[in-house]
Amino acid sequence: MDIVSDSDNILSILDNFTLDNPDDIIMHVAENFRKRRVEKNITRQRIAELSGVPLSTVARFEQKGPIAFESLIKLAMALGYTSEIKDLFSAPKFDTMEELDLIRQKSNDKRAYIKRNKV
Repeated sequence: MDIVSDSDNILSILDNFTLDNPDDIIMHVAENFRKRRVEKNITRQRIAELSGVPLSTVARFEQKGPIAFESLIKLAMALGYTSEIKDLFSAPKFDTMEELDLIRQKSNDKRAYIKRNKV
């Protein structure tokens, strides 16, 4: 194995372990959106028509990232990603066993705080 491919493999592994920040995630989502749009051979103009999102917003999203959440949902739906958007936050996530226990205890609760009895 040569040194270049070794370092490429190490870098790709390390990339998966870097701490994300909101700007990086936004740009990652925007890049993925553009890739899926191009794969389907859909122009920016056409995705704007299909989604009801202004062409300027589509262009800004692909180039700079941040757009309104409603616009993101409309774009996802226009590309056929409705279930992926709807399933965001659908599965509980936990880091510790204590957190898992709390999730199980609170699974039917409607609030994130304890009800106080009125005096």
